[in-house]
Amino acid sequence: MSTDRDGKKLVRSPSGLRMLPENRALGSPFCLEEPQWVPDKECPLCMHCDAKFDFITRKHHCRRCGKCFCDKCCSKKVPLPRMCFVDPVRQCAECSVISQKEMEFYDRQLKVLMNGATFYITQGSSEKSENVVCRLSNNHRYLFLDGEDHYEIEVARISTVQILTEGFTPGDIHTYTSLLESQCIIEGGNSRATGMLIQYKPQGSDELLQMKFTTSEDFNSNKKMSASWLAAMHKAAKLLYESRDQ
Repeated sequence: MSTDRDGKKLVRSPSGLRMLPENRALGSPFCLEEPQWVPDKECPLCMHCDAKFDFITRKHHCRRCGKCFCDKCCSKKVPLPRMCFVDPVRQCAECSVISQKEMEFYDRQLKVLMNGATFYITQGSSEKSENVVCRLSNNHRYLFLDGEDHYEIEVARISTVQILTEGFTPGDIHTYTSLLESQCIIEGGNSRATGMLIQYKPQGSDELLQMKFTTSEDFNSNKKMSASWLAAMHKAAKLLYESRDQ
C-alpha cells in the first residue's frame, strides 16, 4: 500500500530554495521541473521589450520560463508552488499571471481534493455500483477510494478524464488535450457536475480500465461537496496535462 509520508529536503538551486521529495520519483504529478536558463551570451536584449543590457540595464531570468528580461519586464516576485519554491520568485509578466491563476488551485481546490467527497463508482461495464469516499493523497500521487474495499489509482497513470454535467449525452472521452478547450465546468455558471469518467492503467499493468463516478441523487451538502470536488478535479486534469506536456 502506498503511503502519504514521503520525506522532503530543502534544496538550494540558482533560482532559490525548493522543498523537494528525497526521492524525486515520488514528487507530485502536478509539479514542473525548473527550466534551463537561456545563457547570458545568447540574450544581449530583453526578450520582451528588446532593451539592450548594459551596466545600468541588468538582465534577470524568469524562474518559470528561463528566459532573460530587463528589470522592468521581470520585476514581480510571485509564489511558484508547482516548482516547489519556498518563497516567491522573480517571474516575467506572462508567467506571473499564469502562476497567480494557479494559486487558486493550490490555495483552495487542492484542499477540496484532499478532503474528499462521496461518490458511487462503477467499474468497466459492470452494473454494480459501490459507495466510496474518494480523496487525493497528501503527496498528490494517488486517488484513494474507501468503501467496502480500498482502491488506489495512481494519478500519473490516469490517461483520460471526462467531467459529466447535468443533461450530459454520452460521447467521446475528453483527453487532457481537449480538456484544455473544454467548458464542462464554468465558475458561477448553471452547469452542475454530476460525475466523472476516467481511464487509467493499474500499477504494474498496461491494461486500460475505466471507472465512472456519480454523485448521489440527494440534494444535500454531500452532493454539493461532490460537485466542488469534481470542479477541482477538472482543474487538476488541466495541470496534469501541462506537466506531461513539459
